Amino acid sequence: MKAILLKIKHEAMKALPPTVFFFIILHIVAVIRALMMKGTGVSLPVSASVLIASLVLGKSVLVADMLPFINRFPEKPLIWNVLWKTLMYALVALVVHYLERLYEFWKEAPSFSEANDMLWNAMNWPQFWAVQILLVTLIFMYCVFSELARAIGKERLKKMFLGPLPVDG
Repeated sequence: MKAILLKIKHEAMKALPPTVFFFIILHIVAVIRALMMKGTGVSLPVSASVLIASLVLGKSVLVADMLPFINRFPEKPLIWNVLWKTLMYALVALVVHYLERLYEFWKEAPSFSEANDMLWNAMNWPQFWAVQILLVTLIFMYCVFSELARAIGKERLKKMFLGPLPVDG
């Protein structure tokens, strides 16, 4: 029983950094979308849905990192893996972003196909792509820090970024 609890704790601690990161960036995206949508009467996600999305994305990153093709260039300069992972995560973000919009139309449409048609006709494409560009930029930042941590070690990165931590005593 203790081994199972330790494994759960270990997995939760591994999921914490990407989950916190996505929780913050999804709130940034939600605020930007709210500012862009102000006065349109369109409802926006609340913090609870952002939390759920960040939990899903945080765990998705961990699952994706276990796939053999995600870490394709471990011996090349870091930019190779950063760009590759950014592309992979951005494709997932694009699909999730699109499906999130599609879900709103599917609640009103009689079929998936009609919901998709309604979405294509009603979508504010410049706004959609603006949010997508923001997501790709933030995902790129996540991948840079993730690869740096992998290459030089998490503790060294923390020390470089935050300075030496005080010693308890």
